[in-house]
Amino acid sequence: MFRQTLDPAGSLTLSALLALIPLVAVLVLLGGLRWKAHWAGIAALVISIVIAVAGFGMPIGQTLDAGLFGMANSVLLVLWITFNAIWVYNLTVHSGHFEVLRRAFSSVSDDSRVQAIVIAFSFGALLEALAGGGSPVAICSVMLIALGVNPLKAAALTLVADTAPVAFGGLGNPITALGPISGLPVDQFGAMAGRQVCFLAAIVPFVLLYIADGRKGVRECWPAALVAGVSFGLTQFLVSSYLSYQLCDILAAVVSAGALLLLVRVWQPVTATVSTGRGGGGGNGGGVATATGGDDVRDSRADVIKAFTPYAIIVVVFSLAQIAPIKKALNAIVWKFSWPGLSIQNAAGKKVDTSYTLNFFGATGTLLLVSGLLSLIVLKVGVGTAVKIYGRTVRQFGWAILAILAVFALSYVMNLSGQIGTLGSWLAGTGAFFAFLSPVVGWFGVTITGTDVGSNTLLGGSQFAAAHQLGASPILFGAANSSGGVMAKMISPQNLAIGTAAVGLVGKEGELFRRVFGWSVGLLLVLCVLVYLQSTPVLGWMVP
Repeated sequence: MFRQTLDPAGSLTLSALLALIPLVAVLVLLGGLRWKAHWAGIAALVISIVIAVAGFGMPIGQTLDAGLFGMANSVLLVLWITFNAIWVYNLTVHSGHFEVLRRAFSSVSDDSRVQAIVIAFSFGALLEALAGGGSPVAICSVMLIALGVNPLKAAALTLVADTAPVAFGGLGNPITALGPISGLPVDQFGAMAGRQVCFLAAIVPFVLLYIADGRKGVRECWPAALVAGVSFGLTQFLVSSYLSYQLCDILAAVVSAGALLLLVRVWQPVTATVSTGRGGGGGNGGGVATATGGDDVRDSRADVIKAFTPYAIIVVVFSLAQIAPIKKALNAIVWKFSWPGLSIQNAAGKKVDTSYTLNFFGATGTLLLVSGLLSLIVLKVGVGTAVKIYGRTVRQFGWAILAILAVFALSYVMNLSGQIGTLGSWLAGTGAFFAFLSPVVGWFGVTITGTDVGSNTLLGGSQFAAAHQLGASPILFGAANSSGGVMAKMISPQNLAIGTAAVGLVGKEGELFRRVFGWSVGLLLVLCVLVYLQSTPVLGWMVP
């Protein structure tokens, strides 16, 4: 039995700095040295293993086993979801219906900047609400490329857009994960998170315009950003507070898309723009030129319906899966066992849960697979062809698969060795200022795990312990962990790997990281200020 220690260096500050090294290594290797994601992930994993063994006293056998445990979890939680999401997209490309879908989105507006908001923000939020796991990044990136956006810029747009919806992604899974850890009503966490990320939702569309076309984009298209952001954020606030946090992003995505459709009937940018695929992004206005004309092809209503059908099927399948009897049936066959070789206690002497749960039939990836199989009928794609397309989909990810496996192994080694607990304890020791730092904890968690669910599971307990120690609201800190984590989705190695794989630029993760890192930190600081104010009488009335 290995027992974690929170202060192996004899000073909690020094121990926290030691635990922070693997995370800093990831950020430096990706952003500073522009390493490929899989090499950066592997290097950070090796560093974390050395620190776990030499610094935190974890036996080498259990340390390596913890890494294998993380890899095993990544297969169902990320790879299975992403493969099937991209497979559905590739089916529409093969059948020719993706071009119909592209033209349908183009018909919303001739302006590529408005299209970026509709696709990356509104449609991406719907995909995040239903599936998560990197699927909106992968699918929306290729949609933008099909509209003429530069591949790296397309990936950056979708990574930044996939922020505000993440706290409620996968039908609210990140919020649901906080319930068992805290023992508190999970709806209160949902309401609190909605009162945080709604402000981010109002900002993100403006960021997208800046990435797409710099200040010129913001100046010319701000009405679209305002309508999309405010309608999305307001819906998040109201639905999470008074209806259901599980439905929050679905309704917000539909409302924001509908509001944009109404807006463009009475307003269009003075100068419509399309991406030329030159260079770009980062707010310099590169890659944008005056539109010279649209697509002359006119699709029939039946073809448009067929193009949207695979995504409508996803909505229906996931909605049906939430009906109590069906959900119970899907979860009836679950294989759960203690991971062999791992026997760990936390610093308080409580056994750490190291059970592996294989819930294949109710898994998000499986529901996406079912949606794809049903789509074969509508798209008229044969089974043999579909299998070949699936094989090409898996090969498309290449080294990105290794990056995802390495990052999950890293997160489990850091967690099970006690490195994460040490960081949480050190941050909790900052006193009242912890309210400002609480979102940062979630940000670190998602950077490491790549998922908001993983961050809440990993660090939620630290947030609640800090709240108890400080006499603060556990609802506020728990929600802040989830809300803070969403800003790290755009810089986590696994999501960078998914983004570059989707746009055919595997190996460019470092460059993509540099494009989005500033936005990640900037939005995080906004949330830190908001959460701090919510911990004071100024905005304390917002806490349930």
